[in-house]
Amino acid sequence: MAIRNIVQVGDDVLRKKSAEVTEFDSKLWALLDDMAETLKKAQGAGLAGVQVGVLKRIFIVDYNDTIVEFINPKKIYESGTQIGQEGCLSVKGKYGTVTRPAKVVMEAQDRNGEKFRFNAKGFMAKCLCHEYDHLDGILYIDKATGVYEDK
Repeated sequence: MAIRNIVQVGDDVLRKKSAEVTEFDSKLWALLDDMAETLKKAQGAGLAGVQVGVLKRIFIVDYNDTIVEFINPKKIYESGTQIGQEGCLSVKGKYGTVTRPAKVVMEAQDRNGEKFRFNAKGFMAKCLCHEYDHLDGILYIDKATGVYEDK
C-alpha cells in the first residue's frame, strides 16, 4: 500500500468524467488499498479515484471507522433535503454551503464485482453524493451557495 497524491482544484483531471470499471483484479485492489491509506492519512470522510488521478468510477467512504468501497455506483433513490457545510480534500482551505438529499440509496459493486445496496441518511448521504459527483467531474464548489476560506 502507498499514500497517493491528492489532486487539487485547478487540475483538469478533476473535471473529467470517470470510466466504468470492467476488471476486478489485483490492480484494482491495490488502488483501493492505496486510496484507503491515503484517506486515513488525510483524515477525510471520502475519496474518489479521480482525486488520486485515476479516472475510474470508484470512491470510498469512511463509515463508522470502516472503509466502504463503491465501484460503478448508481444513485437509485434520494429523498428530502439537507443544507450544510462541505469541504473537500481536493479544495484545501475552503468550505461551502451545499444542498444535498437527506436520504440516498446507492447500488454499487464491491472489489470482487459483487453488487450491493447502501442506504444512507444525514452526513453519510451527503458524503456519498459528494463523492458520486466527483465521478462526473463535479465539485462541491459548483453547487455551493458560497465558498469561504477555512479559518
